[in-house]
Amino acid sequence: MHNTYSPAYPMFANPETAAPTPAVRYPSLPPALRLLRWQLKLLQAVAPGLAFRLAWKVFCSPQRLPRKAWENNVLTNAQARTLATPGGPVAVYEWGEPAAPAVVLVHGWEHRATFWHAWVGPLRAAGYRVVALDAPAHGASPGRDLNLVQYGAAIQAVVDAAAATGPVRALVAHSFGGAAVAGVPVRLPGGAALPRLLLLSVPVNLRAVAQRFAGLLRLPTSQVTRMEQHVEQLTGRSWDSFAPAVAGPGIGAERVLLLHDETDAIVPFAEGRQIAAAWPAAALHATRNLGHNRILRDAGVVAQAVAFLA
Repeated sequence: MHNTYSPAYPMFANPETAAPTPAVRYPSLPPALRLLRWQLKLLQAVAPGLAFRLAWKVFCSPQRLPRKAWENNVLTNAQARTLATPGGPVAVYEWGEPAAPAVVLVHGWEHRATFWHAWVGPLRAAGYRVVALDAPAHGASPGRDLNLVQYGAAIQAVVDAAAATGPVRALVAHSFGGAAVAGVPVRLPGGAALPRLLLLSVPVNLRAVAQRFAGLLRLPTSQVTRMEQHVEQLTGRSWDSFAPAVAGPGIGAERVLLLHDETDAIVPFAEGRQIAAAWPAAALHATRNLGHNRILRDAGVVAQAVAFLA
C-alpha cells in the first residue's frame, strides 16, 4: 500500500501557468483514502497491532509520481551517476564545474531532484556547482520505503562525495528533506562549518507530522504514541531529539535561513515560527500565496536564496 494522497500532486501542473494551490486539498475525498480509513478503523477495533503496522507502512511508503516533460529539460546538461549509500544506491545529478563551490539540493517527500528545476540555472550563473539527489525510493533511486534517518544517511553520503571534489557552500532542503538535514543532522566532513543552510517549509518536529498523518487517516491518539515509541526503538533516540531546532545547531552552519509560506496548507507557517523561536541562529522570512510547493519555483524566492548563499 502506498501513500496516494501526496502533497506533491499540486506540483504536477504546468510550472509556468499553475494557479496557487487551494487551501482545501480534497474537494472530493480520494477513493484510496476512503478505503484506507475503513481498513484502519476495522483493524483498530480487532487488532490494533496490525493497524499500527499498516499505518507505519503507509507512513514510510512514497508513491513514484509520473514524470512530466518539464522535468526532463533540467537533466539535459546534468552529469548523472549512482552513488552507494548505507541504505542502498541513489541517483545523483551534478551541474557546473567540478571544483566550484557546491550547493546541495535536497527534495521533499515524493519529490525528486528535477523538482529543483527553477534553481539550477540561477545557481550555475552565480558560479556554483549544483548537486541534487533522488532520495531512496524516489525518482530513479531504488527502494520502496524511506524514513528520516535513512534519508539523512543518503544525504550525508552525497555531501561527503561533493566535499571530496570541492568546497560545499550550502545545503538547501525542502520539507521532509529539511527535516532530515536538520534533524539527523547532516554535517560537513571533519566537522567543518557549513557556510549557509537554507530550509524551506520544514515541519517543527516528528510529532507534528505524525499528528497530521493520524488526523488524515483518523487514527486514534494511541497510534501516534506507538509511532513515537517505534521511532525511539528503531533509532535509540528520543522522538524530540529529531526536531530541527534541537539537532540543527549541530550542523555548525554560519548562517541559517528559513523560508516558509504564510498560506502553506501542508506544513503550517506557525511551525516555521516555532523553529525560528527555538533556534536563535535561524532567521525566518515569510512568503505569501506560494503554498508548500510553489515556493520551489518562484523566481523571487530563488533570487532571495541565491543572494543569501553569497
